[in-house]
Amino acid sequence: MAPGFEEAGRIADSLVSKRLAACVNMIPGVTSVFRWKGSIRTESETMLVAKTKKDKFDALKADVLRLHSYELPEIISVPIEQGLEHFLKWVDTETGFHDE
Repeated sequence: MAPGFEEAGRIADSLVSKRLAACVNMIPGVTSVFRWKGSIRTESETMLVAKTKKDKFDALKADVLRLHSYELPEIISVPIEQGLEHFLKWVDTETGFHDE
């Protein structure tokens, strides 16, 4: 989650340009209700969903932490058990090493 679309866009651009993610979906208008420092808060946020490979997670996490304004950003990994073979190959290709 990011506090707004502009910050989410900076994070997404960085992840894709560095090949840490093949694609990042930015979903604006997510309402989050959470407990933070003893009080319940409700915030409008932009959700980011990055498609990457397991071996890129640590670098992706470091880049998000560098760019994110939150003290404790939500950075989680969800394993992909199945997927369209060609899509998964595309993710692999786009997050791999390329001479450009």
